[in-house]
Amino acid sequence: MRSVLSATLMMTSLGLPVSASSAWAQMTPPSRAGTKANPVATVPIRPAMQKPEDTAKALGQAERMALQSDLAWVGQYNGAITGDVSERMITATKEFQKSRGAKPTGVLNPQERGALAETAKKKQDSVGWKIVTDPGTGVRLGIPAKLVPQQASDANGTKWISPNGTIQIQLARRKEAGPTTAKLAEREKKEPGRNVDYTVVKPDFFVLSGLQGLKKFYIRGTFKGDEVRILTIMYDQAIENTVEPVVIAMSSAFSAFPAAVQAAGPPPRKKVEYGTGVVVSDDGAIIADRQITDGCLTIAIAGFGNADRIAEDKAHDLALLRIYGARGLKALNIAGAATKTALDLTGIADPQNQGGGSAVTIAKASVTQLGGSSDIALTPAPAIGFSGAATQDGDGKFAGIALLKPVQVAGPANDAPAAQAVLVTAETLRGFLKANGVNATGGSTDAKASVVRVICVRK
Repeated sequence: MRSVLSATLMMTSLGLPVSASSAWAQMTPPSRAGTKANPVATVPIRPAMQKPEDTAKALGQAERMALQSDLAWVGQYNGAITGDVSERMITATKEFQKSRGAKPTGVLNPQERGALAETAKKKQDSVGWKIVTDPGTGVRLGIPAKLVPQQASDANGTKWISPNGTIQIQLARRKEAGPTTAKLAEREKKEPGRNVDYTVVKPDFFVLSGLQGLKKFYIRGTFKGDEVRILTIMYDQAIENTVEPVVIAMSSAFSAFPAAVQAAGPPPRKKVEYGTGVVVSDDGAIIADRQITDGCLTIAIAGFGNADRIAEDKAHDLALLRIYGARGLKALNIAGAATKTALDLTGIADPQNQGGGSAVTIAKASVTQLGGSSDIALTPAPAIGFSGAATQDGDGKFAGIALLKPVQVAGPANDAPAAQAVLVTAETLRGFLKANGVNATGGSTDAKASVVRVICVRK
């Protein structure tokens, strides 16, 4: 893509039209043989100078968007990344050239374009920029994983937070009868302590920004039918220079209802897949997701070593693992019976969802009923890596194991949820363990001490 830009800019960096065949032409009257011609001043004729806007318009839209994105990442461009040519885009280009001590022509030569791309990439890497799909909503968005490594999900959406709380990213979801962007924007403006200094309301989205207390905020929202999706970014004013390029990138990457086509059937298996396991006996018995532990060359329990898969329940997608000789394992008490339908899921999200970390976190979800031997739908689905998570009610009573199910879709991906989750009930789990000779009558009610990361390595 950028090779096209380089080829075009090599022609235009001198201010010449791409079609020019010569930079100068001279006109002199013909001389007569044997006659001394009077000297005549030559007049250079310069072709019409091509404007930076014209050069930019000659590029493809994808390349213009890449240019705007890179300029945003280096802090020169603060507009929408749409690929539309604007005075703001040309000014940002000139500012980048000035920052390098070059002549501000508004047109980058190949060396300048390469330097811009390299600088932007370093900025992205420094914040851990990546595009993710939120499992609970199907929203596709960009996340600076190194800045906000802490993640939590509940029935209302997902939140990413920096360790010291200076940056907070909230993806909210809700149902609302007859929403419009104007109504949604007005509702957000009325949040306590929020002072709005910038507003854009279009038929299909709205944007607000301003101050809320001592933090700056940026909000982008949209809807589809009665489904509302709102992205809110809050950050301390002291880190404005670091965060604002990220905010621009997040706004442009935000796709609340992404449309894509998936082939029917489950997604392809990953070479390395992560899940959560629950220690159910002090001698090394661990319950886990059967599908995550299928076809593994090696199953590892992070911090304890390799494990063997000794039994499975295909009907409920349970696997029984055993690790030998490990010390420090703490079994969870699974003898109780949860009575509340609002549940806490204790698990370990996929490393990509927590900036390479392995922290144990708690997500919120709910079911419509409890008890029985049938699996129960669990909403919202937790983050990738939570499959196998321990589930308890607010009183710490065991409810079962949360499992993520692969979505099988034929057609647009937004016609189905991005992920589905079920609760394998405590009764089902106890029956599986009893059938395989596992004595799981004791243990602690502290789920955080009893969950482990399960790692499957395939060919």
